[in-house]
Amino acid sequence: MSNNIGKADGFKDEKYIIIPTESFANYAEHPLVRTVYPTDVGFFPKARDHYRERKEGAEQYILIYCTEGKGTIEVEGEVFEMRKSGAFCIPCKKGHRYYADAKDPWSILWVHFKGENTAYFPIDEPHVVPMNSRHSDNRMMVLFNLLFRVLRRNYTLGNFIYISQVLSLILSEVYYREKVDESSVQDRHVTMVIRFMYENLTRSLTLEEISEEVQLSRSYLNTIFKNQTGRSPVEFFIHLKMQEACKLLKNTNLYIYEVSSRLGYEDQYYFSRIFKKVVGVSPKDYKNGDYFYCE
Repeated sequence: MSNNIGKADGFKDEKYIIIPTESFANYAEHPLVRTVYPTDVGFFPKARDHYRERKEGAEQYILIYCTEGKGTIEVEGEVFEMRKSGAFCIPCKKGHRYYADAKDPWSILWVHFKGENTAYFPIDEPHVVPMNSRHSDNRMMVLFNLLFRVLRRNYTLGNFIYISQVLSLILSEVYYREKVDESSVQDRHVTMVIRFMYENLTRSLTLEEISEEVQLSRSYLNTIFKNQTGRSPVEFFIHLKMQEACKLLKNTNLYIYEVSSRLGYEDQYYFSRIFKKVVGVSPKDYKNGDYFYCE
């Protein structure tokens, strides 16, 4: 692993194997290997002071699974908190750093990998994947132990095929077994974000603030919101705020400037422009007319 900056490895009971794929390049061309195969694999238990930084990213994807403790992963400025039974994949060639919590350092299983089938897993938009099953830690440890056991043997074509299939199973365990399908994952994420928006209608949230709160990347949020609602997260939030403004204008005696202030708009005239753009009429006309905005 090149371009590493941080504490040298050397954790008690660690497992750490670098696979000499350059020496067995012909194996990587085999149809059952080239789909997806590891280049490095390891287990760092209670990795106090663990720190890695790759400003230019890595040539491989990096899957990290936290079995206990806590840590932090940053990918191109976005920060993700890792806890027990959480999985995270760092996309290849994206600058990143990750480190163990100072008080409760994580234990992590990790694998660097590449291959043709990486496109079939949702690993290019970084986000924490919580493994909800109480047996997930055991299953992940069993699968990684299969990798360790085989990689300590001879580097034969048969073993390369075997570890390729085990790695595919690990990725499927993270991204498909715990979730019936990817759309249901996105449904839950959208629901979580909308709930957060409803709880903060009095604020002026940015995409960055929403992203940090729910621990999902900005690009991933944009993608799932446009797929589910046809709008970006910020556009959707503005529509929620205008829905609330409509309720306040019709059902209370609040002045327009009071509604504006209650919804986090310090400038009443800016609020009025946004309201008219979304609803189609000015707040004054809406309050005094027979209009009902239900979108």
